[in-house]
Amino acid sequence: MRDLTYPTVIVAARTAFRLLGQRFQLTGTEHVPRSGGVLLACNHIGYVDFVYGGFAAHPSRRLVRFMAKREIFDHRVGGPVMRSMHHIEVDRGEGLASFHTAVDYLRAGEAVGIFPEATISRSMELKEFKTGAVRIAAAAGVPIVPVTMWGTQRMMTKDHPRDFSRDRTIAISVGEPLHPTGADPVAETAELRSAMTGLLDRTIRAYPAEEQPPGSWWLPASYGGSAPTPEEAARLDAEERRIRAERRRNKST
Repeated sequence: MRDLTYPTVIVAARTAFRLLGQRFQLTGTEHVPRSGGVLLACNHIGYVDFVYGGFAAHPSRRLVRFMAKREIFDHRVGGPVMRSMHHIEVDRGEGLASFHTAVDYLRAGEAVGIFPEATISRSMELKEFKTGAVRIAAAAGVPIVPVTMWGTQRMMTKDHPRDFSRDRTIAISVGEPLHPTGADPVAETAELRSAMTGLLDRTIRAYPAEEQPPGSWWLPASYGGSAPTPEEAARLDAEERRIRAERRRNKST
């Protein structure tokens, strides 16, 4: 694929990282292969996750094509940029086309990024996973590499104002590859989620304690923070879906 936009975006992002004084904790990046198809499965805690998730592959000199919701591609500015970087549009109502596109990219030797939770986690812990990640990897015959990020939610996430304060740590951890066969997508998805749960736990515990004191809104309740519990987050998600459905009905009338 020809990449005219992507390298420029990376330079801009790295410049922004420096201007923000961000410190990076990168671990396990050697697990991202330098060539061949690979699917990066990332946790989802903020709106800028695709920027930092892609950075996990930077030491391997890979460009990651992320699967992202159609609404981003519908944006008059974001859409053309996303397409120029060869990201993959996902229609949540009909995901077959994006499934095949992702498989084609992987078979062609590309690195593809996916968020198995599909939406941002308000609890900051892992939500339930969709089976799409293991089914895509199995169909393409490529490994899944788990990636967890921490600190990105402090900049831009649901229910909180944007905050791009300086001198913050961004932690990105990469786990060992998994090799799903597709024989049992549910069991293999559970294996992926288990691997990422352990990886996220280690990432959170290794994060600078002075940057996430007890009670921090970006810290899970199970770690002493004030983020919603998974049960509370599920209720908030359900209310969000109800409001969106109501807006769609109002537009159609």
